Amino acid sequence: MAANSVAPTTTLAVQTTNNTSAANSFANQSNGNSGAANISKVDVHSLLYSGADTKVYAHLLLWFGGSNHMNVGYNSNDAGQVHRQITDMISRGINGVIIDWYGANNSIDDATKLVMAEAETHPGFTFAIMIDQGAIEWYSCSGCSPQQALVADLQYIEQNYFPSSAYMTMQGKPVVTDFNVDLSYSVDWNAATASLSTQPAYLFQNNPGFTHVLSDGSYAWVMPTTSDYGMSYLTSFYRAGMPLTSEQTVGATYKGFNDTLASWGSNRIMGQQCGQTWLETFSDANGLYNSGKQLQAMQLVTWNDYEEGTEIESGISNCFSVSAAASGNSLQWTIKGNENTVDHYVPYISTDGQNLMALGGSAPGTNSLNLCSYSIPNGDYTAYIQAVGKPSITNQISAAVKVTLNCGGGSGNTGEFTLAASPSAVTINTGGSGKLTVNVAPQSGWFNSAVGLSCSGLPANLSCAFAPASVTPGSATASSVLTLVSSAAATANKHRRGSLEFAIWFSGFGLFGFTVVGKIQRERIAAVLGACIVASLMIASSSCGGTAIAPVKASSAGSKSYVVSVNGNSGSIQLSTTVTVTLEQ
Repeated sequence: MAANSVAPTTTLAVQTTNNTSAANSFANQSNGNSGAANISKVDVHSLLYSGADTKVYAHLLLWFGGSNHMNVGYNSNDAGQVHRQITDMISRGINGVIIDWYGANNSIDDATKLVMAEAETHPGFTFAIMIDQGAIEWYSCSGCSPQQALVADLQYIEQNYFPSSAYMTMQGKPVVTDFNVDLSYSVDWNAATASLSTQPAYLFQNNPGFTHVLSDGSYAWVMPTTSDYGMSYLTSFYRAGMPLTSEQTVGATYKGFNDTLASWGSNRIMGQQCGQTWLETFSDANGLYNSGKQLQAMQLVTWNDYEEGTEIESGISNCFSVSAAASGNSLQWTIKGNENTVDHYVPYISTDGQNLMALGGSAPGTNSLNLCSYSIPNGDYTAYIQAVGKPSITNQISAAVKVTLNCGGGSGNTGEFTLAASPSAVTINTGGSGKLTVNVAPQSGWFNSAVGLSCSGLPANLSCAFAPASVTPGSATASSVLTLVSSAAATANKHRRGSLEFAIWFSGFGLFGFTVVGKIQRERIAAVLGACIVASLMIASSSCGGTAIAPVKASSAGSKSYVVSVNGNSGSIQLSTTVTVTLEQ
């Protein structure tokens, strides 16, 4: 960033208006669906365990716009809407879609072809067909039996969708899933598959799906009638699939369920818990899988089932708010709600309240920012703090707050800094510790660089640590706590004792040798031996203090005082101050 500048990187409108593919007109619903909102575009994979290579797919419904479904503000058969949906999914890190398909030659099939065409323009983004039981019931060939309808549907999918470059495959086979076909009808999948030229990879449902005839794996779903938000069901599903290395396990995550607005609803409700249900469904998988035991795929249930309250298209509410305030040159904020739904905070500063400059990011747990640590000229500004949600969770931004910066003479450092320790002397018992405060302040104006702190001149039985190890004063005093720790006296005594024992051993050996040398010239040996004894006694004497640093003062009671240097370094600027440390024996 250039000095003396506020260069906008975004606008307030961009950070607060609808950034999803949901219609701008879509409002909050009584079943828990959030109105079109500004939501987090943090990659959905960040909710999975470290090192995950899991593919994440969204379950997509293409029946909106007709009179037989609720009005959500768009038509699924609009190519522009399909483009908005897929680009929105990609912006959230989603790898593809699984389309709830209702047979050939109807509006849903037409919309499916639009999805195929759009997916083909985004390399790496894939789609697959899920044959809904409604395809057999309502859109089967005239006069067909369920078996004949299944054959006709599979042949149509093979002809119209399998050839697409964007069609999802598993080990080279095109993927086909179904929804409640076996639950509603008695069909022969082997016979139906025999009518095809291409062998699909079939993914069936729930735990029994792993042992279904022709099964290449199974997928989990939301279970709204469970009393534990489906956690026991999910755990059971994952454990059923984990030993089956030749089959694919497709997990499930969801925000909740509420069908009270659906014409077919039966008052099934699974609460969203202000985003906790969404996070817990990821955590359930994370507790069983890791980088060494990968979960192959995860299905988001669902992208846009507004009628059953599972949609994530418009965002997931976390019931969270953030408030900002100015304190001198500091921006501070307070929160309401569960911070585990927040990915990070972004502070913004503005000269007009509308065009914003982002000031980096702050991790959850922080609640203030020294604005003088940025190259911003003094003056009056408007500031905001934004709580960026975890993937697909709504972002929250504070109301505007007025800030008057007075960081000194402008941008950058206007001088040097001062360094002081308080108190300047400390007494520590052997084996104990003492604390003092080190203050770093701008000498004039402001000092906008980090100052690293260190100690020197420490005796061997004394150590030091700073918290924090560096500070940036800006236009005010910045402080660090210096902790001095004394090691036990036994360490010094051990060194002294060892040296004395060596001297005594060495002198004893020399006297013994002196008596047995016989014919060797005794006068020469005596001279050498005497020198060695003197040297060993000198070694013993220099080890008494346990250090080569002499104390500046030693009392008769055994206490010793040392002068320790506290150093502050920032680039070419290096300052020191001293403290007197008295060690009580």
